[in-house]
Amino acid sequence: MSDKTRQRTRIQLPSDVTRPFEVFVNGVPQREGTDYIVRDGALVFERPMKEEGKLGLIRWASITLGIAGSYKQNDSVDVAYERDGRKVVAAKLPVEVMEP
Repeated sequence: MSDKTRQRTRIQLPSDVTRPFEVFVNGVPQREGTDYIVRDGALVFERPMKEEGKLGLIRWASITLGIAGSYKQNDSVDVAYERDGRKVVAAKLPVEVMEP
């Protein structure tokens, strides 16, 4: 896949994030330079990620009753950092797909 057709994902960092910080995708630690880069206050991943979004009433009911499962891609990006000397985690940051 060429650079012009590769889908990227952008995750806006919270305004109070300072280095050092840790990044996790679906609970798996990520490495800067290998898995993502930091650009203009955001994380940029060279791969597509998705959020499932809100479930409709019928889908929610069918999952609750065990009729169906939730099998859609639902990536979760979390950032752990220090604020006022205490470790905090910004969880489930919004995922923005960048057009090639």
